Amino acid sequence: MSARIWLRRAYEAPGRSDGTRVLVDRIWPRGVSRDDAHIDHWYRQLAPSDELRKWFGHETDRWEQFRRRYREELRCAGEQLAELVELARAGRVTLVFAARDTEHNNAVVLRELLEERLGA
Repeated sequence: MSARIWLRRAYEAPGRSDGTRVLVDRIWPRGVSRDDAHIDHWYRQLAPSDELRKWFGHETDRWEQFRRRYREELRCAGEQLAELVELARAGRVTLVFAARDTEHNNAVVLRELLEERLGA
């Protein structure tokens, strides 16, 4: 796990050392209150498009293609991606997501991209 960028499911209790918590899903996690989530920023535009998300359907055999297509979408993310890079430069960031699969989801890909941008 990156020392600067952590991942945490929205259904897990926030950690004291999470730093800045950023929700990176397009929709708010079902059943999680805003108070309980302790989200500092919600970057909907960094989530995969509805079309890509539905196509992927968390089928692991589509993972590599999902990663490639999602990274292509992130090329157009611009301002919010730049803001997220700056947040990570300033201190620890925890990318918060709702997916059950903790190894095959958009936050994993986003962390990879951020680490590349930060030279981590």
